[in-house]
Amino acid sequence: MRQADLVVLANAAQQLESSNVATSISHIIGMPIEKAMSTLPGHWSNVVSRITKKALEKALNAALYSLNNKVKRPKNKIHTLMVGVSGAVGGSFGIAALAVELPVSATIMLRSIADIARGHGENLDDLESKMACLTVFALSGGGSSQNNEAANTSYYAVRSFLTKALGDTTNHIAVHGVSKEGAPLLVKLINAVSVRFSIPVSGKLAAQSLPVIGAVSGASVNWLFIRHYQKMAEAHFMVRGLERKYGCTEVESWYQKIVEYNAKVNTKKWQAKEVEV
Repeated sequence: MRQADLVVLANAAQQLESSNVATSISHIIGMPIEKAMSTLPGHWSNVVSRITKKALEKALNAALYSLNNKVKRPKNKIHTLMVGVSGAVGGSFGIAALAVELPVSATIMLRSIADIARGHGENLDDLESKMACLTVFALSGGGSSQNNEAANTSYYAVRSFLTKALGDTTNHIAVHGVSKEGAPLLVKLINAVSVRFSIPVSGKLAAQSLPVIGAVSGASVNWLFIRHYQKMAEAHFMVRGLERKYGCTEVESWYQKIVEYNAKVNTKKWQAKEVEV
């Protein structure tokens, strides 16, 4: 792999492995996100799961199917502003507004993700590219879960989890391409992605349900949400671009080496700090 492409891959790996939306939300609300989530009634985890799945279904229909494949500059600032307004409205009404606000926010975010994908050479007429856009919602980078697969935040581990959930997706796409027959695959992907996406959504719900949060922090939480997934999309489609150029096996091999190297460097830094203390 060329040196310049290795730098691109290293930057993408840094973003994909280190970004954590849950930590960012904690900074806004002034407490660990787990503490805020503990204030929610127990049954809300099931409610959030259902709302999340429905939101992704509506987002897919409203966003991806309305975009053409003409390359344009991503309108990230516009999408970010729209999601912020949506969050402000949702924050004003608390948890009762989640079922209305989340589909709107998810649709705007998915349009932004698709915009970014198109800018990185993805063909939005291809079912596989649509699925890659949905995959970004699984790159939450944080949160707690009793489901080990859902909690695993390693980039390639997430992709492996989704591939496993989809089964023979690749073969199906090769045979059918973009067609009505592809709809069941997207539904299956939505089900798999919602397992992971519901984790940060629960944190978002907990933050916006706090009495002192309201509209201002509702907008801030949504701003963090879309900025996180925009960054995940940029990194994700950088990796996919390199995979088209060098092949998936080689890119993943280099990616793992980069992650392992960064882990060793970080370990040495922490050991050095402990020695100083």
